[in-house]
Amino acid sequence: MSYFSINRVVLLGRLTRDPELRALPSGVSVASLRVACNASRRDPDGNFVERPNFFDVSVYGTSAESVSRYTRKGSRVALDGRLEWREWETSEQHRRQAVSVVAETVQFLDSPGGAREDGADDEADGGARGCRCR
Repeated sequence: MSYFSINRVVLLGRLTRDPELRALPSGVSVASLRVACNASRRDPDGNFVERPNFFDVSVYGTSAESVSRYTRKGSRVALDGRLEWREWETSEQHRRQAVSVVAETVQFLDSPGGAREDGADDEADGGARGCRCR
C-alpha cells in the first residue's frame, strides 16, 4: 500500500458566471465559481471540435473577497488546488455526492476591467495578477 497520495488540480479557463460571495457561520468568506475549460477532440469525421468542461470551484478567506472583487463572468483565471468529495442526503432521503475543486491559488489573467462577454481584452498588455488562498 502506498503511504502518500497526490490530490492536485490545475485549471486555466473562464468564469461562466459572476463569483458568488458569502460568509460561513464562522465568519470566513467563501466565493463559489464555475470555470469552463475547453478540450479538443476528434469527431467521427476526423475534425477537431472543442468541448467545454465545467468545474465548480470554492475559494476561501481574503482570496475569496479578492476573486469576488476583481473577476466577473468571462474573466480568465488560472487556479491550483485540490479535489474535494462530499456526500449529503436530500430531504427525500436520496444520497447525493459531488466532487468540486478547492482553490489554493487563483491567478487573474485579464487586465483590470479586461474581461468582456465576447472574450476579448480591453487592454493589450493582459498582465497576470492573483491571490494566494491561505
